[in-house]
Amino acid sequence: MSNTLQRLRYKYWPDHVFGELLQKPWMETAVPLFVLIFTIVFFSARIDNFISIASLSDTFRQASELGFVVLGMSLVLIVGGIDLSVASMFALCNLLILYCMHVLHMPWPAAVGLTLGLGALLGAVNGVLIGYLRMRAFLTTMVTLIIFKAIHDLLNFKVAVAISSDFPDSPTWDALGIGGFLSIPSAVWVFGVVAIFSHIFLTRLRAGWWVMAIGGNRRSAYNTGLPVNRTVALSYVACGVFTATSAIFYASRLASPGADTGKGLEITVLTAAILGGIRLGGGKGSVMKAIFGTLIILLVTNGLLRMAMDAGGARIILAVILLGAATLDIRWFKNRHKAVQELYVSPALLELPRLPEDATGPGSPYAPNDRLKHVETIGLGQVEAPEDVVLDDDDHLYCGDRHGEIIRFFAPDYKTSEVYARIGGQPLGMTFDAKHDLYVCVGGMGLYRVTNDRKVELVTDETNRSLTSIIDDSRLRLADDLDILPDGRILFSEATIRYEMHEWPTDALEGRGNGRIILYDPKLKKTTTVLRNLIFPNGIVLASDNQSILFAQSWRCSICRYWFDGPKRGEVETVIDNLPGYPDNLNRASDGNYWLAIMGMRSPAFDLAMRKPGFRRRMAKQLPGDEWLAPNINTGCIVKINEAGEVLDVLWDLDGTNHPMITSMREHKGYLYIGGISNNRIGRLKLDNVDETFVSSGKYHA
Repeated sequence: MSNTLQRLRYKYWPDHVFGELLQKPWMETAVPLFVLIFTIVFFSARIDNFISIASLSDTFRQASELGFVVLGMSLVLIVGGIDLSVASMFALCNLLILYCMHVLHMPWPAAVGLTLGLGALLGAVNGVLIGYLRMRAFLTTMVTLIIFKAIHDLLNFKVAVAISSDFPDSPTWDALGIGGFLSIPSAVWVFGVVAIFSHIFLTRLRAGWWVMAIGGNRRSAYNTGLPVNRTVALSYVACGVFTATSAIFYASRLASPGADTGKGLEITVLTAAILGGIRLGGGKGSVMKAIFGTLIILLVTNGLLRMAMDAGGARIILAVILLGAATLDIRWFKNRHKAVQELYVSPALLELPRLPEDATGPGSPYAPNDRLKHVETIGLGQVEAPEDVVLDDDDHLYCGDRHGEIIRFFAPDYKTSEVYARIGGQPLGMTFDAKHDLYVCVGGMGLYRVTNDRKVELVTDETNRSLTSIIDDSRLRLADDLDILPDGRILFSEATIRYEMHEWPTDALEGRGNGRIILYDPKLKKTTTVLRNLIFPNGIVLASDNQSILFAQSWRCSICRYWFDGPKRGEVETVIDNLPGYPDNLNRASDGNYWLAIMGMRSPAFDLAMRKPGFRRRMAKQLPGDEWLAPNINTGCIVKINEAGEVLDVLWDLDGTNHPMITSMREHKGYLYIGGISNNRIGRLKLDNVDETFVSSGKYHA
């Protein structure tokens, strides 16, 4: 009963989905969105007509006024600073524009321009002190907060009565405060334009990228030549201008020169920015996050006010929210990568058929021998990680290299070599087409072609995206082997859609159906996924009927057959389901059968671990990758099979002294050439009883 429940649990409960969701960049914006929805639901349940059509206009108007200051604060936070003086700047700018309009009766464009200039000047004071003199942002803006507030109090005492005793006769000024267009307040229209430009600035313009880079790591940004001091200073200037803009709309709406104008604004704005997801440490943030944070704080403030909570209590609640948001920000960003990794790695239940006790005994088809122990070596110490090998019509030998190169060894003795092509990523599966162009699966990059004149060309690096996939599975992460069909189409395997080239052991730990087989049609220049949910598909070889392929599923220890054409098109059947090891590349033999590389051997302990997903999950969380339980990769093995899955021959290097972890082999003119991703050489073995008739018939292709 417990085994049945375990199978159902790991079959239907999508563990990996949670890690994939957390890894998505948009999740950082989704969290404040969920908080916003919760805030609306919470207060709507306690206050009648909390959100109504009649109140939306006023809510958006207030949100826009507050939003200008939040945008300014967000910009300063992203660049790695903080500005506690926004409340004092807001009060001063509010006082100035009221004095210009009510007392001096200046034209509204002049008054607005003068106020924006004051905001820029006040921001520049902070910018020069912090950006150029490199003073601490927190202490500096706390001091300027006190100074600006003192100046405001002195001036307000002298001009408040004059401002309150007269009102300007300006329809445009009134329209800024209480007017609108299409029933939408003027402040909302202006804020929308500013928000769109700010988004473009942060995401599309070079200066915005500088802000992000400087906030992420100021020293590195300085070392790369970015204008750190100027960018930081201008960020504070921009914050001053945003604050002045907010004060202009506030003044035109309320016309209030009160002594407590802007009181507590810095706490409200800082809380909104952090609650929206703007990182305190800098380098992270967006306009949308600032908008969500603004709406959340405005709704909370209005909700507390309508629940008749006094101002002191409301400020205490805002301070508690700020403390909680700051704590979450610090703890989350410090541990986010670890948390995502712990949730992202999601082992599945993989029950392999149990191997007989004598699976590799003397009387079994896999009876051990030492036929690979003394094979000839080619390129010893000259190559690293030749995962696959292939030969051309002139008998020259090609292999990939860990450094992103394809090495060619010259026939007949293979003593000399050259770099045939530089691709950049690690070459895995390789094969020649009828035009003698070399097609290569490149880990992390996709499918490439090296032409006769050695020109490297991208064939495809993406396929159609699955509608049900949370992660973007259109990008090719680990294309690893291929074969070319008679009509020129290419079928290739991708071992995993979840992990990169260097992370393939993690996919082994998961034992999940993360792999797929993909078809590329050069005539249509179209790439399509034809098989999904395969467990590390690896080797691919065209079958004798030219309508199907054999392919390996490494962690399932099986060989399957897939029909891409003919009456059985789309069908998949298992050819071998219980190999003693983990299969890798498949290639045709000279007699029409198939050579199969075994890259590692099964063990009872690892088979048991694959039936214990909880154990593997704990292992992934508590141990570094190099201490995980792993297959035995210290034994070399090559198996010869036919299309019925019968074992015809087996070659062993039991000690692993010459060729451990064999990942490929090619038969060519009586020799077997052997590659291995963990080796620094290529092996060559003289074969007996080669069917030269089959070779000369043209049906055999190496």
